[in-house]
Amino acid sequence: MTMSTENGVGGLPVHIHGFALMHVAMRRDARRIADAAPNVTRANAGPVLTWFDQLRDVIEWHHRTEDDVLFPALRRRVADFAAKEKELAHDHTELDQAMADVSTALRGDVSAVPEAARKFETILLGHLAVEEPTVFPVFVDDLTRQQYLDIENQVMRSAGPGMRAFLFPWLFDGVDKRTADAAAAVSIPPPVRLIGNTVLTWRYDRLLAPIRRLGEPGATNEG
Repeated sequence: MTMSTENGVGGLPVHIHGFALMHVAMRRDARRIADAAPNVTRANAGPVLTWFDQLRDVIEWHHRTEDDVLFPALRRRVADFAAKEKELAHDHTELDQAMADVSTALRGDVSAVPEAARKFETILLGHLAVEEPTVFPVFVDDLTRQQYLDIENQVMRSAGPGMRAFLFPWLFDGVDKRTADAAAAVSIPPPVRLIGNTVLTWRYDRLLAPIRRLGEPGATNEG
């Protein structure tokens, strides 16, 4: 079994796809900002910053829930997780600083955005390369399906309404319908799935449009 989201979630059990898709989304958007960065100008930086700060908020929320909910729950349920946890680079300070540097560049010296974006992507990918091979086997081998989902539900309850409005369409952006439907059926209540597929997706698409344009092949930083 592939214990990585580098090539998507296809090699992972469906019941952990919700968590895994967060990592897929982080990888995708780290690439998006890196691709768009050379085309960011003072004139178009505002909408990019609005999108990136929302991305930053959801990644920081994900980190907090790992540190405050997920990892403590795993320590209580899995006898040797405390030892495995020592292998994790789960001090998120470096990644949080990298995201802060991107936001700062977007607010000020936009010529610094490409370097800051590349650094952010590099640090993020390195973080996931350490975390996934450690925690995914614990999810699958050391917990029952229901035990895992009970912990995931605790994590999701910590997301406020504003976070959820971005989180649900963000998770499924670019994910094939079959995979998205299967993950949503496990992790997201039906009423929320309906809203996520309509109103929230429309809002999300409007927020994302500027970064999509700047990352397209042939995009320039003119204007």
